[in-house]
Amino acid sequence: MLKQKANCNLWKNPCFSKEKEYIYKSDQGLSKDVVRKISSLKKEPKWMLDYRLKSFEYFKSKKLPKWGPNLLKLNFDKLCYYIKPTKKHESSWNDIPLNIKSSFDDTCVRKIEKQNFAGVGAQYESEIVYHNLKKEWEKKGVIFLGTDQALKEFPQIFKEYFGTVVQFNDNKFAALNSAFWSGGSFIYIPKGVKVDVPLQAYYKIDSQNLGQFERTLIIADQGSCVSYVEGCTAEMKAENSLHSAVVEIIAKRGSRVKYYTIQNWTSNIYNLVTKRAVAYKDAIVEWVDCNIGSNVTMKYPAVILKGDGAKTDMLSLAIASFSGQIQDSGAKAIHLASNTSSKIISKSISSNGGRSSFRGLIKVEKEAKNCKSYVQCDSLIMDNISQADSYPYFDIRQKDVNIGHEARISRIEDNKIFYLMSRGVSRDEAQSLIINGFIESFVKELPFEYAVEINRLIDFHMKRGGDEK
Repeated sequence: MLKQKANCNLWKNPCFSKEKEYIYKSDQGLSKDVVRKISSLKKEPKWMLDYRLKSFEYFKSKKLPKWGPNLLKLNFDKLCYYIKPTKKHESSWNDIPLNIKSSFDDTCVRKIEKQNFAGVGAQYESEIVYHNLKKEWEKKGVIFLGTDQALKEFPQIFKEYFGTVVQFNDNKFAALNSAFWSGGSFIYIPKGVKVDVPLQAYYKIDSQNLGQFERTLIIADQGSCVSYVEGCTAEMKAENSLHSAVVEIIAKRGSRVKYYTIQNWTSNIYNLVTKRAVAYKDAIVEWVDCNIGSNVTMKYPAVILKGDGAKTDMLSLAIASFSGQIQDSGAKAIHLASNTSSKIISKSISSNGGRSSFRGLIKVEKEAKNCKSYVQCDSLIMDNISQADSYPYFDIRQKDVNIGHEARISRIEDNKIFYLMSRGVSRDEAQSLIINGFIESFVKELPFEYAVEINRLIDFHMKRGGDEK
């Protein structure tokens, strides 16, 4: 992968590009007619249309949240809610239209797929345009499809699990996704199957004033194992777009799921998502979450520890690198069963007037005995115009627990910069060395290819910061 570095960028933020022609593009604005049109174009069963319409009504009834970033500049009536870029998804990269294929050139989808992954999917605007699973895993019963395709090909298993972890009335943006969802990944790992190389999906927004609402559903059956890597990026546009995904993960008894999210949005994107997992007896859910770019991000992955002995480790990194940018992120662990454990480690970097906020929740119900949880929040502020906040919350209803919390917010130290410069290192290089040391515990959890790319992206955003908008 290092040899590809000069001509391969996994999540590059390109400059402005021309609007493209599509198979279908809905009119701007919210309406039941748009919901019905989406369902009709997808030829969905009646229960899904009813689900969408019910979700739409709930979305309209709920007000915007007031406890986080100000979202009043987000104009729902100005957004387009569905774009169909191609007639169908392809399983061969060569069959994808050239204009769409070129949009993914910088992600190296094909190069990475051939070398390191069990399967790769790519979503462009509102639809999956490419999905492929290697034959060796297909023979073992692994299902890796676009979510729309899974609804058609595996309707029973789809209906059994869809909307069970994140219900349509969970919050305003979960309802919005439930009404307009399109695309995303559907993964089912059979009992005892251990997929020892990751599955991956890319999500790309090219249009302005677009709402992208992918829906991802991962089911790991008993004793199975899977890793899933998700990468997101967008074209820089003059008008804002919205990314409002929902991710549901079901980790059954003794299974292990590792979920990586690496999002490098442009500064015109509102990133407002709901991501949640349920871990049953002795299951392990690991969450590695990286947020770079966007105008506003609100993301708080949650794991519900529902079975005895279930465990979760959640590691997040947020970079707020320009004035007005808000990275409002964190994690939640809900202990419903005894002998469960959780660890949340959050790291953030604020520079050039950006603001990062950590929101963490640990909840232990009364019947959950002998639970362990540890929360660590570390924030690094690069200058005197940036900001970092920490909002930990603990709801402990059982005495037989072991709970720990640690938080550090610090400025980059001039004496360390001076020391490195006195050894012949430039100021920029000294700053990069300090940042790399700060994020080391996060980066080492990533697959090697992504560790290299994350370091490059962070260095890019730290230097560019003030010019982002």
